[in-house]
Amino acid sequence: MPGPWSLRPRPGPTSRSRPSSARGKFSRVSGLPWPMSLALRGGKMAENLKACSVGAKYSLNQLENLCRMAKLCCHDLGITKNNMCIFEVDYLCNYRKIDDKEYYLVKWKGYPKSENTWEPRWNLRCAATLKQFHRDVEGELFRRTGRRPRARPPRHLDAAMVNFLEQKAKQRKALRRWEKELNLARAHKGSIAVENEVDLFWPPEDFTYINEYRVGEGISLEQVTVGCECKNCLEAPVNGCCPGASLNQFAYNIQGQVRLEAGQPIYECNSHCLCDIQCPNRVVQRGTYYNLCIFRTDNGRGWGVRTQEKIRRHTFVMEYVGEIITSEEAERRGRVYDRQGITYLFDLDYVEDVYTVDAAHFGNISHFVNHSCSPNLQVYNVFIDNLDERLPRIAFFATRTIWAGEELTFDYNMQVDLVHMESMRMDSNFRLAGLIGSPKKRVRMACKCGAEFCRKYLF
Repeated sequence: MPGPWSLRPRPGPTSRSRPSSARGKFSRVSGLPWPMSLALRGGKMAENLKACSVGAKYSLNQLENLCRMAKLCCHDLGITKNNMCIFEVDYLCNYRKIDDKEYYLVKWKGYPKSENTWEPRWNLRCAATLKQFHRDVEGELFRRTGRRPRARPPRHLDAAMVNFLEQKAKQRKALRRWEKELNLARAHKGSIAVENEVDLFWPPEDFTYINEYRVGEGISLEQVTVGCECKNCLEAPVNGCCPGASLNQFAYNIQGQVRLEAGQPIYECNSHCLCDIQCPNRVVQRGTYYNLCIFRTDNGRGWGVRTQEKIRRHTFVMEYVGEIITSEEAERRGRVYDRQGITYLFDLDYVEDVYTVDAAHFGNISHFVNHSCSPNLQVYNVFIDNLDERLPRIAFFATRTIWAGEELTFDYNMQVDLVHMESMRMDSNFRLAGLIGSPKKRVRMACKCGAEFCRKYLF
């Protein structure tokens, strides 16, 4: 079974037992209260779920705990005589050292804090959980004193430290749940990790992960009705393939790297084309390929995104998705966001400023990408199944090789006006809507990107 566990023989309600010598990651030595709602048919061992009877509805984890506490084997729950005494550990929340012996206070999964027990170090066989516990202690001590502790940890922890460790453990559980939810919601290949080793901020409560535009009220997308008939869209395009039909150039090389200059639109093959999803002209629509990580920044910029693997220059990284709203609605929301100090409005002003993408509450991983005056991502306007030039899809491509561990950024106030390219202007103004107009009325937002040639202000 996955996760940290406790292995112990079942003692009576008030008795104590010696630590079990059976194999396991933990050995709990104190008793737990017997469940009052578990009853067996005929007093026999539960051989399957139908043989169990409970007074209320329980989760599978709760049923497992009930069966273990009552010493019942259950094939469907995976409970056998060999793992009968295993209980799952939620987290470690305290530490003390007595006569050179180490003890840890264990919070048991599925049980209240009143059932926490102190366990000796030699009973613990969960290296990862112990390592994380000590890392949390050292990190908090460093934050307090500004220097690394010489001995780790101290012989006992003060109340403030214990409270921090408990809050950190709860936060880490919430982040793991959120990470799982994000990966269940994503439709792209690249995985999403979540980390916060900076503060005690939990996942955002009002954010829903989506994979494509969420169309607002009164807005309709003009779906394409025809597609290409190419057998090889890259090497033998018929009438220029989909880009040629719109009098534009083919965007990619054989490796899927964009070869157009910033400001030129990308026209990919659509749902009516004869080619399959592996077509060289289907890059953005295949979704994010790279494994990325949402992490908490340590310089006051909130959440950020970094790559967990090398990203090649000019390759597609992610789309910017959210709610498509009118510019009028964006102005109204912008005044609210301004008071909150957030910036998630992306103007779709490729040809005219009519629509805006709002990723404040509905978006994908791009929601967490920070600004930089020296970004490593470039914005491109992409058209696939919708040919309305007022509603392009927004794609981020790497401007250079990005190494594993680097943060991904784009310029919130990027301006690209290419000379000699009529109708190919891109003004990717990522702004605080509602603050357009007189410079005297505009609120200036300080930039914290730390780039060598930082403009000092985002807007």
